[in-house]
Amino acid sequence: MRRHFSLLLLLLFASVYVQAQAQAAAVDSMKRALAKAPDIAGKVYWLDVLSRTLMNVDMQEAEKYGNQLIEIAEESRDRKLMVTAYISNGNRCSYFAGTKDFINRSIDYYNKALDIAKQNRLDEETGKALLKLSSINLAVPDNDKALSYANQAFSIISTVNNDSLKAESYNVFGDVYLVRNDKILALRNYLIALRLAEDIKNASVLRAANVNLSGFYSNIGDYDRAIDYYIRAMKNLDDIKERNVPYVRVVDISSIGNLYAQKKNYDLAISYFKRSIAMADSLKFSNLKIPAYINLLNQYLRSDEPKEALAYFNSSSGKELREFLNKFGFAGVVDQAYGVIYGALNQFDSSMYFFQRAYPFFDRSTNPGNQMNFFAQLADVYKKMGKYDTAIALYTRVKEVADRVGQLEPARSAAKHLDSLYLEKGNFQMASKFNGIYYELKDSVEKLNKEKELAQVEATDEQMRLARIEKEKEEAKRKRYNLQYLGITIGITALFVVLVMLGMFKVSATTIKMIGFFAFLMFFEFIFLIFKKTIYSITHGEPLKDLLFMIALAALLLPLHHWLEHKVIHYLTSHNRLTEAGSQLRNRLFNRKKADGH
Repeated sequence: MRRHFSLLLLLLFASVYVQAQAQAAAVDSMKRALAKAPDIAGKVYWLDVLSRTLMNVDMQEAEKYGNQLIEIAEESRDRKLMVTAYISNGNRCSYFAGTKDFINRSIDYYNKALDIAKQNRLDEETGKALLKLSSINLAVPDNDKALSYANQAFSIISTVNNDSLKAESYNVFGDVYLVRNDKILALRNYLIALRLAEDIKNASVLRAANVNLSGFYSNIGDYDRAIDYYIRAMKNLDDIKERNVPYVRVVDISSIGNLYAQKKNYDLAISYFKRSIAMADSLKFSNLKIPAYINLLNQYLRSDEPKEALAYFNSSSGKELREFLNKFGFAGVVDQAYGVIYGALNQFDSSMYFFQRAYPFFDRSTNPGNQMNFFAQLADVYKKMGKYDTAIALYTRVKEVADRVGQLEPARSAAKHLDSLYLEKGNFQMASKFNGIYYELKDSVEKLNKEKELAQVEATDEQMRLARIEKEKEEAKRKRYNLQYLGITIGITALFVVLVMLGMFKVSATTIKMIGFFAFLMFFEFIFLIFKKTIYSITHGEPLKDLLFMIALAALLLPLHHWLEHKVIHYLTSHNRLTEAGSQLRNRLFNRKKADGH
């Protein structure tokens, strides 16, 4: 029951806060930037940012600016701007993908973007729209349609020169395969996206890949590795220059705390939630506290502390959470929360009062996942009250929804409850039926769990394989560099030998000076190169330290370079000893040849 409540809130709000940018002051700043935008492209940019930001500040304002965005783009007749406008509106509606209305609106906007892109043969825009449709269908959920859209998108994106879009397509494939329980395929696609992001050195794409890998490892229960990747994703924010970075960091802290909670490190989780709240306060953005408030409430429920949960939900922090939910049309979630808490406290009259108020919202407005959670929670309370017929009807509905959307775990749990409820009623035939269904589903779930364990092993193996490949690449690079150093050394040595040989023969002074100039230039630049490579272990590439070192080295070597070059060239061009020696060497060689000829 507590687990269901946690999942519900995550489904409703996970997407909203990733896009959070600012509250009143920042929104006013965006409006001023929109008013000063010099062209239509600038207006489209700021209307996109403003409408999406307002989705968690003022939904009516968000709707107004979203409509303005479409109007301006349509009036421009610029097809790319039109696609951008419809995708933007699809994105902002997808933030509330826990409800049917917003899912349907998001799909409609994405389909309009897709139609425009296809009609005008805009390959990149077509690929983007198809990827969006793939992602939103995972929330429906329609996994087959999601995979179909992902395949269509990749067939187009693979033909365009856009590595960022290719990385996004691999991330979407990873999401689709993860939902379909093809965990190895999911991991491989996430890792390909990561490698592409590293190659193109795009911090935003790299962050997305790290967030997805964190989600993958959380899904298979490897929470330490999930935390590692999320912390890497948060560090990627250091290289992103967008204005929303401080606000996204607040959400990251709360998300990392949630991973610690899943790891059952509750004290550390709570410290992260409180840290996130403090950061939101410092930014004067009260809505950014909502994810941490949700996670704290879930924490009390996870810890089987309904009294603490009730006290928290009735506190000033809980009041902020309730006001936010009511403002954005989720009063049913507030009632649901009270229903769950009072049910856990065995205060059944209060629990039923709030559940009945929440019922219409979940019955008509939310997606199948949220409906299953709600009906299972309500059935749990009816079961505790001894109202078995009502509980049976609700668990049957959970089972039917789970079967329809292909969710094994909720179906298994519902079958187990139906087995025990029919036993309580003395209906052994129905109890036996659901007992058989339970064990059949239990075997399927255990099979998936074994696949999950296998995925963990293979994931570790894949990481080791990639590390080995990287090590082999580094070794090959080291050998290549060593060969180059050896070649440079031989080349410089050969150049100096030629220079000395020229001094032994009658060669013009200009020729000796030119070759000497290049010989000493190469020699001292090579010394600079060696020193710079060696000093890296001390400076670690820090610009100021590198600069100071290079200044000191130049101050030492530059005078030595000029002095030594001058002395050697002067000696080779102004003395006759080497010239005479050269003549003697030549005469000896020729005399020896003559003697050999006789």
